[in-house]
Amino acid sequence: MAALDQQASTTQHGQAALKGAPHRIVIVGGGVGGLGLATRLSDTLGRNGSARIVLVDRWPTHFWKPLLHEAASGQLDPATHQLQYAVQAQRHGFEFEQGELGALDRAQKHITVKALHDADGREILPARQLAFDTLVLAMGSVTQYFGVPGAAEYALPLESVAHAEAFRRKLLDACLRASHARRAQPLQAHAPVSINIIGAGATGVELAAALRDTVRLLNRYSPFSLDPVRDFRIRLIESSERVLPALTETISARAQRMLVKLGVEVLNATRVTEVRADAVLTSDGAPLASDLAIWTAGISGPPVMRALDGLAVNRNAQLLVSRSLQSTNDTNVFGLGDCAACPAANAGAFLAPRAQVAHQQALFLARALQCRLAGKTLPEFVYRDAGTLVGFGREGTIGNLSSSLLMRPVFVDGWLATVVYKLIYRRHVMTLTGFGRMTFDTASHWLRRRVQPVIRLH
Repeated sequence: MAALDQQASTTQHGQAALKGAPHRIVIVGGGVGGLGLATRLSDTLGRNGSARIVLVDRWPTHFWKPLLHEAASGQLDPATHQLQYAVQAQRHGFEFEQGELGALDRAQKHITVKALHDADGREILPARQLAFDTLVLAMGSVTQYFGVPGAAEYALPLESVAHAEAFRRKLLDACLRASHARRAQPLQAHAPVSINIIGAGATGVELAAALRDTVRLLNRYSPFSLDPVRDFRIRLIESSERVLPALTETISARAQRMLVKLGVEVLNATRVTEVRADAVLTSDGAPLASDLAIWTAGISGPPVMRALDGLAVNRNAQLLVSRSLQSTNDTNVFGLGDCAACPAANAGAFLAPRAQVAHQQALFLARALQCRLAGKTLPEFVYRDAGTLVGFGREGTIGNLSSSLLMRPVFVDGWLATVVYKLIYRRHVMTLTGFGRMTFDTASHWLRRRVQPVIRLH
């Protein structure tokens, strides 16, 4: 019956697009999946006039989230890696609306975008209603603090460029404060700058390694003249028995050794019970001194997902979708990326929130929505794991690579892993801007790194 309902709905939408105005596709969220989907649909359905594509995002620019740890550590200037939505819209022919999703009316088939305000609270854009024939929710995720007291108040998340910049600024302030204290009282013993990273998934591990590189680079400059080893204490706190618990034990053990070599203190099987302004409390009892704390321990769907006119969501506020990526209780609504709970090949399991999942889902939906407008039965999404790579800064990259040509995932490290790791981002840029612009973009970044300081000091 569900399949018949889907077929009837698909046929109706295909006929409507042929008879009247262009089919209206509204995509909420301009991350890896949302922006990639808007670009592809505009180059196909938009270009031939069969669909009108609208992208909605609360920020004016797109930034590839796997680079946030580099921005937070000061080794990357996010301004040089951001893509303006308005520019991408002009180049590819879709529309961009800046604002945050506020409400959904499924009966009337429109969403409400909240009013946009400036830093002083003055209204820039009023609340707006956008009509749709097909709605795609690609809003990513938010930090899940699991109810730990003080975590939301004193542990920074790492969801956006704004969060990365806030952490970087706090890091520089802490270093300036510590450097001044040591110069003013050279004979007095001083506590090291303590940085606590809560959560040893890929983001936490990469941030810990990047911060070790950062404190080494900061030592070159007199305002931050601190000993990279003696004057810093970087802790990585993980509630599981090992770092990178989602990956194999081989990769996890290798990652642990690399972190220890870098001078990162790894606390496995340690549960954070409270975060304070100056300390992190754990299940071990003793408080850990904390100048900065950042939370990378878990995610959930955006809170607004629970209030979207009865759409079915799971306990993590993720949209429940079928294998066609349609909402389980509304065939006009699709979900992709971190905000969607998509069934995995294993019964009862769901795909992990990863950039490559969102990328593949965007490719799938670009084809599936063409089928929808043509009145054809929608295909089912099949995820193909390409592997996982984790970067450790100057220590290199490790992980595994998968392919349909390989019998099993292959462990990689050394120069090959580092090259592939860097190419993943370049592929993302090429997908959005084309080979020519990606090439010039790569060259400009290479030149900047040779004429500008390797670390941001302001």
